[in-house]
Amino acid sequence: MLHKKLAVVGLGYVGLPLAVLAKEKGFDVIGIDSNTEKVEAIQKGKAPLKDDRLAQELKKYPIKATANMAEAKGCAAIIIAVPTPVTHENLPDLEPVVLAVSSLLPHLSGGQILILESTINPGVMDEVVLPILRRRPDLKLDADGFREDALIVLHCPERVNPGDPKWSVRNIPRVIGGYSKEGVSAGKELYESILEASVTPMHTIMEAEACKILENTFRDINIAFINEMAKSFAKLDIDITNVIKGAATKPFAFMPHYPGNGVGGHCISVDPYYMIEKGRQAGFDHEFLKLARTINDSMPAYTVNLLEEGWKQLDKSSQPAAGQSKPTVAMLGLAYKKDIDDMRESPALEVLNLLEVKGYEIRVFDPFVSKKSTVASLDEALHGASILMLATNHTHFTKTLTPKKVKAAGIKLVIDGKNCLDADGIAAQGIPYYGIGKKRLPLTK
Repeated sequence: MLHKKLAVVGLGYVGLPLAVLAKEKGFDVIGIDSNTEKVEAIQKGKAPLKDDRLAQELKKYPIKATANMAEAKGCAAIIIAVPTPVTHENLPDLEPVVLAVSSLLPHLSGGQILILESTINPGVMDEVVLPILRRRPDLKLDADGFREDALIVLHCPERVNPGDPKWSVRNIPRVIGGYSKEGVSAGKELYESILEASVTPMHTIMEAEACKILENTFRDINIAFINEMAKSFAKLDIDITNVIKGAATKPFAFMPHYPGNGVGGHCISVDPYYMIEKGRQAGFDHEFLKLARTINDSMPAYTVNLLEEGWKQLDKSSQPAAGQSKPTVAMLGLAYKKDIDDMRESPALEVLNLLEVKGYEIRVFDPFVSKKSTVASLDEALHGASILMLATNHTHFTKTLTPKKVKAAGIKLVIDGKNCLDADGIAAQGIPYYGIGKKRLPLTK
């Protein structure tokens, strides 16, 4: 499989790093994306994502990019890595997958390998992908029995962790499923020639589909549990961060998860809805998954309530007189996780929305999302603000926002939606600190 032509459809956080890695490993890579601005940037050797490591790798291993699906014709393998979001009603939105497969259909041929990496619920390959492929009666599929001139159809769910210096597409283990042993073997060989990680064949393609759903719903549920415990512990004046550290000293049967102002991103906050809907169609009610989603979706409002309650507790002299406007808030962070620019499903956006609805004057700053920031720097965001609302734990914030800096900026209240600032140090400066399940108040004289 080495040195053969590979097409990657979808050049986002999943597809682009994979395409660049394949180029590094000796493949002739063509990247395909409907976003022409993204294509133009990649053609110039510029990464359209704010990722320094990826930018360096793309310069070293440039790939050809195009918006033309016909370029996939003649490729030995085609990997689809398009988004799978949900609708406003939290129902699976498979339109990107349908569009990608449908657009590729005229250009597919027997003997090729077609792999879907996009996260999907069990049954999508059978119920959505195969019916599209069967629109071409001349196209033989290994789903109908393996033969040398059949299109091999596989699912290898993507696994990425943007911003993680340790785990990347290069070294994260994968699973793969298909319709024929020969097809799965070919797919395994392909990925093993690109990745520096294990590739585990699943018994069926539905098992492969179910793996990613299980992984991410597991995480969503555990975060919801910790968020609920954080709310409860706050009532009891117990620091949940210390409790988690203590519980984590048990060397088995406990996996630490941490509370926060919500769950975001294109996976963890979305994937449970795919299983909820699939379960409903099968006559099963995923009550647990729905409850977890409800709890995690409640966290932005909970965080804003901390701000309002904390402000009420301040001395009257710190608060505006009747008729005056509400205090200015330095809103720090818009991305859903630290050190990336991805705002998809970010709880920070809901925190911002709630603050705006409540009439606060807000200065927004995210060093990774300059286009959505209302000020150009952290200092500008802090200047004149009474409340610091930390919504994303970017390294720039955690390193820069020392207790002395917060004090010098004139901040009167700190709301830490990620529990990442120096709570004791901030309180020692005379500033009330409210985290998620964690509170520090200045000592009274």
